[in-house]
Amino acid sequence: MEREYVVASSNPGKLREIAGVLKPLGFVVHPQSDWQIPEAEESGSTFVENALIKARQATHYTGLPAIADDSGLVVPVLNGEPGIYSARYAGEDADDQANMRKLLAELKGRSGDDRCGYFYCAVVLLNSVDDPAPLIATGRWCGLILDTPKGDGGFGYDPLFGVSTSSDPEQQCSAAELAAADKSRISHRGQALKELVRKLGERDGGFTT
Repeated sequence: MEREYVVASSNPGKLREIAGVLKPLGFVVHPQSDWQIPEAEESGSTFVENALIKARQATHYTGLPAIADDSGLVVPVLNGEPGIYSARYAGEDADDQANMRKLLAELKGRSGDDRCGYFYCAVVLLNSVDDPAPLIATGRWCGLILDTPKGDGGFGYDPLFGVSTSSDPEQQCSAAELAAADKSRISHRGQALKELVRKLGERDGGFTT
């Protein structure tokens, strides 16, 4: 049976990843841009809070159950930056290139464990604006911040995020060099979406992946 949801995002990269995991399971997902929904004010202090804000606004405008995620890059040596400000690290109107330049500047001269970081994603599902029991799933993808961007795929900080390849754990590539299917399988968002599907199965009884 098909299930209709609105995805509280206008980011094409996120939409592709979310649809890629959920559509084969019978989920019909619509971007919030189909309703010209304005971007939500992300006033929360955590990824989960911001995801809930976005989902609540999307279901308010559409009447459909909403799926939203909030994600970002966390670098412990920078006290968790860019964190929830990942998309606007270099300013409100910053693009991916500006954000990456700022990150590289902040890490200049650092090496080894100081360049460790992880992508974190919180995905939430709300059945209605007043849903008292939203489903919440999270994922974490660990890697190293590279010295220079590599690769043309992905989006955001992907060209700076170094991960081990599946064929050779000693060999690193950037997240932007991964095939889309491989990235969806191992990424923070991919992990969170799989966890969301598992929780849906528990809630709905017998829903399988």
